[in-house]
Amino acid sequence: MYFSQMQTVLFIGLVWPEPGSSAAGRRIVQLAFLFRDAGYQVVFASAASRSAYSFPLTQSGIQEQPILLNDSSFDEMIRTIQPAIVVFDRFMAEEQYGWRVRECCPSALTILDTEDLHLVRRARQDAIKRCSEPNYYTEIAKRELAAILRTDISLIISRVEMELLQDVFAIRPEILYYLPFLEDEIHGEEDQTWRTFEERQHFLFIGNFMHEPNWHTVQILKSKVWPQLKKRVPEAELHIFGAYASDKVHQLHQPKDRFLVRGRADDARKTMENYRVLLAPIQFGAGIKGKFVDAMQSGTPSATTSVGAESMMANGLWNGVVEDDLELFIEEAAKLYQTQRIWQDAQLKGTQILEENFSKLALGPPFLTRIQSLSTSLPLHRQKNFLGQILQTQALNSTKYMSLWIEEKQRQCPDKGPK
Repeated sequence: MYFSQMQTVLFIGLVWPEPGSSAAGRRIVQLAFLFRDAGYQVVFASAASRSAYSFPLTQSGIQEQPILLNDSSFDEMIRTIQPAIVVFDRFMAEEQYGWRVRECCPSALTILDTEDLHLVRRARQDAIKRCSEPNYYTEIAKRELAAILRTDISLIISRVEMELLQDVFAIRPEILYYLPFLEDEIHGEEDQTWRTFEERQHFLFIGNFMHEPNWHTVQILKSKVWPQLKKRVPEAELHIFGAYASDKVHQLHQPKDRFLVRGRADDARKTMENYRVLLAPIQFGAGIKGKFVDAMQSGTPSATTSVGAESMMANGLWNGVVEDDLELFIEEAAKLYQTQRIWQDAQLKGTQILEENFSKLALGPPFLTRIQSLSTSLPLHRQKNFLGQILQTQALNSTKYMSLWIEEKQRQCPDKGPK
């Protein structure tokens, strides 16, 4: 335990986490478990509706707390539990609830888990459509950066994003903390249980289809990669997995073409164990990609682009292929699939990357120590981030009073008020 007396950490989620559906869901559960295992009492609150795939937090010792958006009942709840720490799940949660947290629990340490920077993902997506360089100076950037400044510390999952925030937007490093995925290290007994090269077959892609980069990647696979790759590897099929696949995704299913849309995978890592290579020629996105961590954990080499492997390589190593030229990508992916020596070497590199970049044992304790240090010197820390205090008292007022106006309208006209 990092504190002798149990303290409460309140997570405020945009949705109830679905670690089986998205890397974002897995990330927020990892954080909750990290605090739980350090001796904190953890409460997870959300105004969203649960789905059949929502993680059963209560079974893992985490209290679930339904809340309402734009409703003063949240104030009563947070005053009752008096959290020492509040974690906002992405900047939109901070916009919605940050002012209430600061009014009701001003001494609570506030943490923004950015997951990945929305300003980066949106800028890169727009750049692909316009065939231009990314423009990061956008309205969504203003909102996200404001949330970072208002919060005591923000968790950044990518080294590239850390550099962007400090070098381009001049965000002080003291209010940022690099914290990627927190993974268990692979030991000899785990890799001995992996399926061998001969026991695996076919390519796969996996990704949540509510995430635009995944849908775009599948289109690249269907139109540009698979027509050539299937000729080089005539014995292989390409299987597409992902949560929330719409009709437009299922319409790509063509068994005669060996292009098969499988839908949701109940367990991404167990599914990957059956396949020889993960194909993911990602063209845009942000943060780091959970699908590649899953691939490394299941001993599955991957072929991707520099965007896909961004901030994930260890000393230039990758567990497979990193290539932006699609012709070379196809050629190297075929070699990775067909050559056992290359494939086994890639598998080994994956275990090295996990150990060097994503070890929970290496990353967790320093983070908790940093949080403890901030908690004991919070007034001084906030004084140094005076710009954040200015944003709390000025720019945030519009969000605050809009929320109060919505709440009053709902009280007067419960069936007609805006939601």
